[in-house]
This record gives sequence, structure tokens and C-alpha cells, in this order.
Amino acid sequence: MASLETYIKNKLDERKLLGTYRTLRPESNLIDFCSNDYLGFARSPVLKSNIQNEIDTHPLSLNGATGSRLISGNITYAEELEQQIATFHQSEAGLLFNSGYDANVGLFSSLPQKGDTIIHDELIHASIIDGARLSHANRYIFRHNDLDSLEGKLKQAKGICYVVIESVYSMDGDTPPITDILKLTEQYGAHLIVDEAHAVGLYPSGLITHLGLQDRVFARVVTFGKALGCHGAIVLGSSLLREYLINFARAFIYTTAASFHQLAAVKMAYGFLNESTAEIEHLHQNISLFKQGIQHNNTYPLINSNSAIQCIILNSNDKAKQAAQQLQSAGLDVRAILSPTVAQGTERIRICLHSYNTIEQIGLLTSTINTIIHAE
Repeated sequence: MASLETYIKNKLDERKLLGTYRTLRPESNLIDFCSNDYLGFARSPVLKSNIQNEIDTHPLSLNGATGSRLISGNITYAEELEQQIATFHQSEAGLLFNSGYDANVGLFSSLPQKGDTIIHDELIHASIIDGARLSHANRYIFRHNDLDSLEGKLKQAKGICYVVIESVYSMDGDTPPITDILKLTEQYGAHLIVDEAHAVGLYPSGLITHLGLQDRVFARVVTFGKALGCHGAIVLGSSLLREYLINFARAFIYTTAASFHQLAAVKMAYGFLNESTAEIEHLHQNISLFKQGIQHNNTYPLINSNSAIQCIILNSNDKAKQAAQQLQSAGLDVRAILSPTVAQGTERIRICLHSYNTIEQIGLLTSTINTIIHAE
């Protein structure tokens, strides 16, 4: 019988052979085109000072939460923050989670039941898939942004049906036809849930409120680790949904609550977001500048996206890794996204644009990419 160590080593060797082996990398001094810090909040000295000032005004706050929110970890500050965030996003209520992953696992593992149906886009985030698997509900996948495929799955749905999309997809950066998807879900009596992780900041309070659809969407998930530059997440919806999650979401019930420092950081980040009109406009300008600078290539296409996430498909792990290495050699921190994270044949370089990237930096980025994709 093979030993456990042999099994582990064989699995790792298999990854190395396939070129899909993952390693951790420390920070670098390269120009940032890979982080989710779209508005520069994570590196903002002003926001850091605001957070420290907020902590200083609460000298009796603890270093840690001391327990789950259902035992010793709940404080008035957290409940007030939940309501402030819900109001900002024009939602009735919200419940904080320690991360976006926790929020999605907590929501999708507890709400749908055996006999119900979850229908999600094929490019939905892994955290939603993991939560859905834990629910024991029927799970159907529809082709990316394909309304006919979605309707076909809606016709097969049983029990209570939930349709799940992202407003900006994390790996492609594109946006689905949200209004049309909402019409379909309403036609079939399904409930739409939208992950807004990569939309908040690009659109100050998210794409759903930007489109005025907040009263028709059953629930939204907003994470704080992207444009808000801190950590954590919130599930937005009705007060009834909040009460349900407090009682049934295991990712909420059985974990230590966020520290006061984390809560203060989130509160100050939202205040900072209200004052960041110039940064948001600069981000949109940089997105346009990048797209204008990329020379069209049918073999290695740029995915159509108006978000801060821009991807060029390179069709193989080797080509994606080679392109990323060339960009890093030019001083640009761009990472390869490999299969199995994305489907085989859609391996890519993923570029994240920010409000703080300069015209010169984006010029260097686009000229380097153009050289790489037109070299063959």
C-alpha cells in the first residue's frame, strides 16, 4: 500500500509535469498590474491614518474579537457598520463575513436545500461552486452569458431556484447581460444572486445599484479586499435573509468574528470611497488608455471587457507563463492564469489596471504586450 507521503509527492509531481504547479511569491518592486487594489486604497497613507484615528477614538476596543458573534464576538459597532454598508448599497440589511469566500460558502451552503436548484454561469467563482456543492441542491451550469442556455436550465429547475452570476467576472473581466438575465429569472420565478466583488469601486456602490436593479435582485455579495483595499465581505438582502444566515450559515456561526481593526478599516474605506470620484474617473481613463494601446491580434485576442480586469488569451500554459516572464523582465508585474484555474485552451495573462498607474507605465505595458503577441 502506498504511503501518504508518496501520494502527496506523486500529486505534486503530476502538477509539475503538467506545468500547473503553484508556488507562493513574495512582494516585488515591479509595477503593479496584477493586484485587485483598483483604487489604491490598500496603499493609501491617508486611509491608513484614518483607520488609526478611528481605532484611537475607541480606546476600549479589543485586539481580537474573542469568539464568534453568537457567543462573545458581537459588538454594536459591527451591527451599526452592517446597516451603514447596507444603506450605502441601497439594501434593507446586510451580514458581515470574514472573507468573500466565507460569504459565498455560508450563503450557498445554507440557503438552497436538497430538492432546490442552483443555476450558475460556467465562469462563476470557485467559492460559489464550493458553497453550492455543500448545499445538496441540484446544480446546473449555463454557458457563459448565454441566455438560451440559461433558459434551458431554468426549464429543468425544481424546488426553489437560484440563479447566480457575477456583475464583473474575476477571470474575464466582462459583464453579463444582467437586465436580460433578471427578466428571465423573474419569468421563471427564480431568484437572482449577484457577486459584486469586482464591480464595487469601478461603479461606486456596484453595478446593480448603477443599473437601478437593487430592489429586484434577491441578494448581493460585496467583498472588501478588492477596490476597498481591506478585508472581509457582506451579504446584502432583506432583514429576513440576514436573520436566516445568522441561524443557518455555518461559515458565520462557527468562526471567530472579525477584529475591531478589521471593522474600523472597512468603515473608513467606505468613507474614503465617498471621496474618491477622481480616483474612479482615473481608473476608467486608464482602462480606455490600455484598450486603445493594444494592437488587435486574432491568434491571441484581448477579451472584451470594460472593467479593470483585462485578459489576453494565449491558448496554453507555456505561452502564458512565457509572456508573463517577459513582462516581468520589463519591470511589469503581470501574472499568468493557467489551467485548471481557467479552462484548458483559455490560458492567459491577466492584467489588472489601477487608478494609480501612470500613462508612461500603461504605455510600457501595452508596447511590451504588442511585441509579445505579434512576435510570431
